[in-house]
Amino acid sequence: MNISLNNRSVLFQHGNKLKSTEEKEERQQKAQSQIDFFENQKANLKNMKCETLEEIEHKLELFNNYDAQIMAVKQQYNQEQMMHTMDEARELGEKIAEAKEKLEPKTPEERRRDKIEEALGTEDEGGMMTELLDEAMEKVILLEEEMTEEAIAEEEMVQESLENAELMQTQPDIIAQEEMTEEYLKAKYASIDIKV
Repeated sequence: MNISLNNRSVLFQHGNKLKSTEEKEERQQKAQSQIDFFENQKANLKNMKCETLEEIEHKLELFNNYDAQIMAVKQQYNQEQMMHTMDEARELGEKIAEAKEKLEPKTPEERRRDKIEEALGTEDEGGMMTELLDEAMEKVILLEEEMTEEAIAEEEMVQESLENAELMQTQPDIIAQEEMTEEYLKAKYASIDIKV
């Protein structure tokens, strides 16, 4: 069995591993460690001294048992590998389907819905409406400051003009009142010339 941990597909070069790929690597490591264990046991059999026929038979039985264990581990790994390939194909198919769905042309209704979401800002990125509201808020704050300054200046001008108008209005009223008083007095009191 030839197991390589550095064997990576072109699809997974960017560190974007599928879950099934990680599980595959774990299975490879587990299978390789089990195989190494049984290979070491077989190697230890060489150091075992056998003098009788029963000892040789026992040694041969252990050797065959270790070979059978190695074959069982490899067979289990191959079975898991087939399942892994199916899982990986399913995951990859799902990713491709998601990518395809993002790239496929949208219907007018979907485009309209996307525009509404973007305008309302209900999508993840904030949306156009959020940007417009932020800009509008900044403009409102600037206008408010300008209007406050202008309002203060206008109020001062209005106050001055009111004071001037009151003065001007008061003077003609006083003059008119004096004239009316004179006329009233003339009308009420007729002048009498008395000669003595």
